[in-house]
Amino acid sequence: MSLSIPNAPNSGLFKAGYQNYDAEDGAVIRNIDACRTISQTVATSLGPFGRNKIVINHLQKMILTNDAATILRELEVVHPAAKLLVMASQQQEAEMGDATNLVIVLAGELLKKAEELIRMGLNTSDIVKGYEKAQHEALRALEELEVDKVDDIRSLPALSKALRTVIAAKQCGNEDVLAELVAEAVLAVMPKNPFNFNVDNVRVVKIMGGSLEQSKVVKGMVFGREPDGSIKKASKAKVGVFSCPIDTSQTETKGTVLLKNAQEMLDFTKGEEAQIEAIIKELHDAGLRVVVAGSTVGELPMHYLNRYGILVIKVLSKFELRRLCRVVGATPLARLGAPMPDEMGSIDVVETLEIGGDRVTVFRQENDQTRTATLVLRGATQNHLEDVERAVDDGVNVVKAITRDARLVAGAGAAEMGLVERISAFADKTSGLAQYAIRKYAEAFEVVPRLLAESAGLDATEVLARLYTAHNLSGSKSSTSSTTTTTTTTADNTPTADAAAAAAASSSVSTSGVDIENDDGTGVLDAQEHGILDLMVSKSWAIKLATEAARTVLAVDQIIVARQAGGPKPPGPNPNWDED
Repeated sequence: MSLSIPNAPNSGLFKAGYQNYDAEDGAVIRNIDACRTISQTVATSLGPFGRNKIVINHLQKMILTNDAATILRELEVVHPAAKLLVMASQQQEAEMGDATNLVIVLAGELLKKAEELIRMGLNTSDIVKGYEKAQHEALRALEELEVDKVDDIRSLPALSKALRTVIAAKQCGNEDVLAELVAEAVLAVMPKNPFNFNVDNVRVVKIMGGSLEQSKVVKGMVFGREPDGSIKKASKAKVGVFSCPIDTSQTETKGTVLLKNAQEMLDFTKGEEAQIEAIIKELHDAGLRVVVAGSTVGELPMHYLNRYGILVIKVLSKFELRRLCRVVGATPLARLGAPMPDEMGSIDVVETLEIGGDRVTVFRQENDQTRTATLVLRGATQNHLEDVERAVDDGVNVVKAITRDARLVAGAGAAEMGLVERISAFADKTSGLAQYAIRKYAEAFEVVPRLLAESAGLDATEVLARLYTAHNLSGSKSSTSSTTTTTTTTADNTPTADAAAAAAASSSVSTSGVDIENDDGTGVLDAQEHGILDLMVSKSWAIKLATEAARTVLAVDQIIVARQAGGPKPPGPNPNWDED
């Protein structure tokens, strides 16, 4: 109706059914509200004491997790502005595999602070400019907050130290066990050049029962089924991988065979048996002792495979088949017949083990370096095992990030408090309206220590006050030490003075963070002393993506939504989902 009225917004421009939200309707504020809602959903899951969420997806599968990437993947977000935050989080997952929650929480907080500035009367363009300047300053300041480094990536203790905090965020209490397991699995597959490390080479097999302490690393691949034939073990064996069915080939057209008596019928089956036996004998003569089938294995070929002492296992996933080919060094064949010598792989040990009542087949290479390592995880429930698998996945992705940049910053909200201090100082030096946006940008980083304190049941305001005090004390010490060092440097320009300046700068970094266990009653601890360290490159990517997402949302002043295409309406939510 409104489109027929002259002077109506966009009258006659769009087809009927379009929805149009412009700046006068407060489109920016609406977008910010939507983004804050999605941010608040995952904010309570931040940190080691983060709450779990139960998500029941469209297939009625229940997912219990505190992993932001998994929660957002299962939620079907339709609001266009909120989708931008989800996309930023997905980009972080693809790039780093960790700190996805930080992206959403930080972007939500930046937008909350921007809303305060808009209500004060600032223009969105001034806020966007200020946030851009503040982002550059934050990334520069983050470089100064380095407190440690993974010197030797091939050292188990050094790698475990860097993984502990990442795994503790998902599996608090089990971080020591899991960090060592992940480090052991990663080092088993680490190539000569660590930059070429492939996260896909560390696999996970979940077996119900037992406890997490019974988990172990196997050098090679583990399949959750036993071999199909009667042969269950092979060592120092040649391996053939077939992606085709191991059976008699079926003709495309139906053929009719007329049999006149019993003898002809016997001869017919004998011919088929002889043909199959010839194929299996050919495999045996080529030296194959292990056959991996990517499809079905007929009963008759199975009989002859058992007779010739060949171990046979079905691997129905084409991805697993490809990985197994990488482990044994074989080429998957689409024809049934003896492979060429270069198409065959070799394996040191193939054995069937019983783990907690489940029989599994292990393909293991005995040498120190293997192409694939498998983590066999044990646990009481399927949900718990899936959550542990996500923690392992984050740990392995962080190792990939360490191969690019091994620098570490203090965790437990210490690095964020350092950024608040440095960006606020930068705001004081900035002129114009941008300084208000920069100051609010600095305040947004408070959200991390605040959420950590709240999830641990502490008084967040009190903990933040103590953190500010600790960081300001270290800041004042650093300023006095840097002035004395500068005097030395100007007096005689020697390398010793530079070294002293560097030492003073590194000692000036305060590593006071939130003590979630509240051991001494203050709620504050020294993150570096307690080994709570975050990867700098993950933090910098999270800051970049969160700021970009916030700036993009703030730069939108109009949303035009087309009418949905025709067709039947999708089924709505089940109102009785919680009833038995």
